[in-house]
Amino acid sequence: MSDVLHAPAPLIAILAGEDSGDQLGADLVAALRQRYPQARFIGIGGARMQAQGFESWYDIRELSLFGFAEVVSHLPRLLRLRKALVARLIAAKPAIVVGIDAPDFNLGVEQRMRAAGIRTVHYVSPSVWAWREKRAEKIGRSADRVLCLFPMEPEIYARHGVDARFVGHPLADRFALVSDRVGARDFLQLPQNAPVLAVLPGSRPSEVNRLGRIFLDAARQVAARLPGLRIVVPAANTQVYASLKAMFGDAPQNDDTPILLQGHAHEAMLAADVVLLASGTATLEAMLAKRPMVVGYRVSPVSYRIARALKMLKTDVYALPNILARACGLGEHAMLVPELMQDDCTPDKLAAATLSLFHDSQRRGDIVAAFEQLHHALRGELEGQAGDHAADAIVELIERPRD
Repeated sequence: MSDVLHAPAPLIAILAGEDSGDQLGADLVAALRQRYPQARFIGIGGARMQAQGFESWYDIRELSLFGFAEVVSHLPRLLRLRKALVARLIAAKPAIVVGIDAPDFNLGVEQRMRAAGIRTVHYVSPSVWAWREKRAEKIGRSADRVLCLFPMEPEIYARHGVDARFVGHPLADRFALVSDRVGARDFLQLPQNAPVLAVLPGSRPSEVNRLGRIFLDAARQVAARLPGLRIVVPAANTQVYASLKAMFGDAPQNDDTPILLQGHAHEAMLAADVVLLASGTATLEAMLAKRPMVVGYRVSPVSYRIARALKMLKTDVYALPNILARACGLGEHAMLVPELMQDDCTPDKLAAATLSLFHDSQRRGDIVAAFEQLHHALRGELEGQAGDHAADAIVELIERPRD
């Protein structure tokens, strides 16, 4: 459905949480504008969405929270924000409300919109395949349709009677099937024949404050045992850059000193032989870059104790490449990448796992071959970009006659 539609210009509300949601939202706004050139877009979005002509009512950073402890400490403010947002949306009467990720915030808004007779879409399924599958029923009560990034998700929703559609993963569109290490090293001015380690300790300030020193200490241990190693550390945003720079201190610069970058995570991954990174979306990016990785993570002790006490997790793996490998038939117990979580996430253990990958070329080759299979799986049988498929699924709902 790529042709321009001639229906009246709709008012479309989009609610994006965090930086990844802003990128998805920008692609979605661009695709919807091709179909509705006169459409108006309102809600919550970041700089990328606003560059597409999106009208953001609130700062997207107000939703950038992670973990029980963080959410609880900000709960009164989030509830006030949600109440004000719901009132504005009901008054605006958009043709549809699209919540992108941020389920703890967006699903509540979507449920209220649906009760008010406004159609809703939730874009990016929560990880129902990893924990609390029965959330699918709650999501179905909030959203008329769920747009899924992973091919195994619609089947889970179907078991709960929820309309869900696989639209492809936008990251699978952005990464070439064959990665360009030479070009990335030229761009970052790294020698072509040196071993390179990319270190990504998270995209949120809270993550970096919790993981940054652990990851940097691990990287220094690897450098001490791997002659000629170059270390690149891309910062996700200005706040993360400032935090990492403070951790670097005033040590003199030399070839062994980690190189702190403002952005350029994509290039850093492509340039690397191995990536050491925090669990999250970045692991998917490293997989699509076809780079062997070591994954580490710690949540706050409070969040961890709550998750354990409530027995929320239904999987024994956490990194997306490992989850996808199992879902896509690469082995029921597949463990493509090492995972070091919570108390195991220490400099010594991270360094040992990273060195093991550097020293085992056969294992690295096997991992790359598996990542190529998973890249094809994320593209599926779909033709075109994920943003276009998402836009088509939304247009169907806008154009569908009401009962």
